[in-house]
Amino acid sequence: MPISALDEIRSRVGEEVGVSGWLEIGQSRIDAFADATEDRQFIHIDAAAAAQTPFGGTIAHGFLTLSLLSRMGAEAMLIPEGLTMAVNYGLDRVRFLAPVRSGKRIRGRFTLDSIDEKAPGQWLMRHTVSVEIEGEQKPALTAQWLGLIFT
Repeated sequence: MPISALDEIRSRVGEEVGVSGWLEIGQSRIDAFADATEDRQFIHIDAAAAAQTPFGGTIAHGFLTLSLLSRMGAEAMLIPEGLTMAVNYGLDRVRFLAPVRSGKRIRGRFTLDSIDEKAPGQWLMRHTVSVEIEGEQKPALTAQWLGLIFT
């Protein structure tokens, strides 16, 4: 995560603060997620059956794509100097807009919506996130992501 002074971060409210690198969503990652969550719907793990659907093949779980926000955010979101800990605080308005087909690459685009002091040394940050699919017009998902940071 890029480290910045708190005043610098506050001055960036309303701006895009970062874009992660591309991350490939291969079938082995999809299969591992299916095993971890016990969500083994055929559209995720059965290539032959999934080929008969409008998707034309297997697709990633929406929750797999959502869970990768932490990985993408680590590259793209600004954090204040003196950070001691950061925790997920929740999500608002999560929408899964397009399937991520096996083998595609995704990346996260992060806009800082707000940063508010909840208590001394505790800051609530809200980002609007769009997860893009390489070569496609429609994003995989959009969400408002809340994180509580401690300085």
